[in-house]
This record gives sequence, structure tokens and C-alpha cells, in this order.
Amino acid sequence: MSIKLVAIDLDDTLLDSGLKISDSCLQVIRQVQQKGILVTLATGRMYPSALTYARQLKVDVPLITYQGALVKNSLSEEILYYRPLSPQPATEIIDFFRQTGVHYHSYLEDQICMEALTREGRYYAKIAGIEPVLVDDLMDIGSSGKAMKIMAVTEDKELLGDMERELKDKYGDSLNITPSKPIFLEIMAREANKADALRVVAAHYQIEQNEVMAIGDSYNDIEMIEWAGVGVAMGNAWEDVKKAADFVTRSNDKEGVAEALRKFVL
Repeated sequence: MSIKLVAIDLDDTLLDSGLKISDSCLQVIRQVQQKGILVTLATGRMYPSALTYARQLKVDVPLITYQGALVKNSLSEEILYYRPLSPQPATEIIDFFRQTGVHYHSYLEDQICMEALTREGRYYAKIAGIEPVLVDDLMDIGSSGKAMKIMAVTEDKELLGDMERELKDKYGDSLNITPSKPIFLEIMAREANKADALRVVAAHYQIEQNEVMAIGDSYNDIEMIEWAGVGVAMGNAWEDVKKAADFVTRSNDKEGVAEALRKFVL
């Protein structure tokens, strides 16, 4: 089996604890690219946030962003896949988070939109490296039919788990509801997931499923890892992610991405 396409998650996967790509990982990825193998990013981050890292890697490929809701080329900006939230569930989700009293925000036209710059909001904006836009009412964005996703942020992990279960009970398979980091809960359209987005990228380049490698660490990576011909979990990944993978590499702070690429590609 020959790998022709590699999709790599960003946070807690390619990025170390300092939110940087190590020199070793950069070097190995460039060696992979020199072999003619495509490397893309598959992240929950918004497109402008992912683009910063794509430029470091010097990739000219479609990037999987917003958990798969938007697949957009890093140079030409051609859009291959676009799956925003429909108005009814979007406004219902906003109201749910509002009633629960947690921080929540949404995304419109590659902007982070918040009603207030809370402590959690400032934390998220710092990670994303994008300045948020304050709006009077996120319901306007939810009802537009253009919200890429809605995210809740809370350090109360029990509450986050309760919210996840309640939303899944109500919406079943009609929405993609997933935790990403331990304090993030993300809601997207059902078709907005990394596996479907990666399938689109592979088909765009006429690459077979067994020629695709995917690397990730969190619940939002499981479908992608299971779909790929070679699925790799980071050493710091959640246990369910490791169980879904074909191989468990070292942690993000020990350059696990580089180890996996050396093993399966180089």
C-alpha cells in the first residue's frame, strides 16, 4: 500500500503545547511533500486560523476546516465542500447554550462572533489567533443559514458532558455534536465532519481510500481515523481515539506526527 494523501489535525496533534509546529515535524513533512505526497490539515479551527499553519507547511491543497464544514484551497481559495448549519437547529442550539449559561460563540464569513468577550471567549480567541467580532445577538447569525458551527466553552466538564448527552438525545443523527478539547463542545451540520470532508479531498485528486493516512487525537478525529486506510492516534489521544486507530504514535510534544510519517510514508 502506498500513501498518497495525509490529513493531519492541528491542536494536540501537529501543534505542540506551545501551539507551534516543531522543526522536526516541519522537516519530515517537507520530505513527504518532496515524494509527491499531498499533505493537508484537518482541523476544527476556522479557515484563517488554519491558513497560518498551512503557509508554514507551504501547502497548495484544500484545507479541512470547521470540523469539515468548509474545505477550501489554501492558495486558490477554491471551495470544494461547504456545509453550514440550517437556521432552525442553529437558533435552537444558541438558545440552549444561552439558557444553560455557558460561553458560546459562532462563526460567519471566517469571523468568530461573540455577544460578549468572556474569560472563556478571550481564551479561545488567543488559541485561534483571531480577534473576535462582538455582535448584539447571535440569533441573527444562527437564522442566516450561514453559521459554520456553534461552540460552547466551559471548564465544568460534568456540565459539558450533560449538554452533549442532552443535545444528542434531541437531535440524534441530524447534527454532528462532538467535544474537541476537554472544555469545548462543538455543533455542526451532520455532513460537517472530517471523514466526509477528507473523502471529498481524496476524490478530488482521484486518490483511493486505502491510499489515505489520517492523524489525530480527539473525538472529532475518530471518523476520519476510521475512514482512512491508515489511521493514527497520538500518544496523548483520548482512549476511544486510540482504539479506533491502526497505530498509536508518540505524543504531540514528542513529535508523534514525525514518527508516524517516517513509519508509514518515508
